Amino acid sequence: QVQLVAHGGGLVQAGGSLRLSCAASGRTFSSYAMGWFRQAPGKEREFVAALSWSGNSTYYADSVKGRFTISRDTAKNTVYLQMNSLKPEDTAVYYCAAARLTVQAMAVFRPPYWGQGTQVTVSS
Repeated sequence: QVQLVAHGGGLVQAGGSLRLSCAASGRTFSSYAMGWFRQAPGKEREFVAALSWSGNSTYYADSVKGRFTISRDTAKNTVYLQMNSLKPEDTAVYYCAAARLTVQAMAVFRPPYWGQGTQVTVSS
C-alpha cells in the first residue's frame, strides 16, 4: 500500500512563505520521482515541481521558478516544497505525487500515486 501524506498548507499574505511536506510510506521510493501539483478553483490540476529521488535533478513550472524549491530528506522519506514570495495566484490545493518518471515527464504524464491535498491560500 503506497501512502503519501501532505502537510503544511495554510493562509499567508502575499510575499510570505510556506513549506509543504509530503511523507511517503509503504514502498521503497528509491527509483521514484516526487512531485508537487496544484489545483485552483475552476482550473485543471497543474504541475508545480519535481525532484528525482536521488536529488540530482529538479524541474519547475515557469510560474514558480525562482520562488519555489523542492527538496527531500531521504532518511525520512519526505519531500518538501519551500514556497517563497507567494502570490495570490498561487492559491490552490497542493498535492504531492510519486511516479517512476523523469522529472520532466512528471510535468506531462499523470503520476499513479497521490497524496491528499493541502490548501494554500495567499491573501493580497
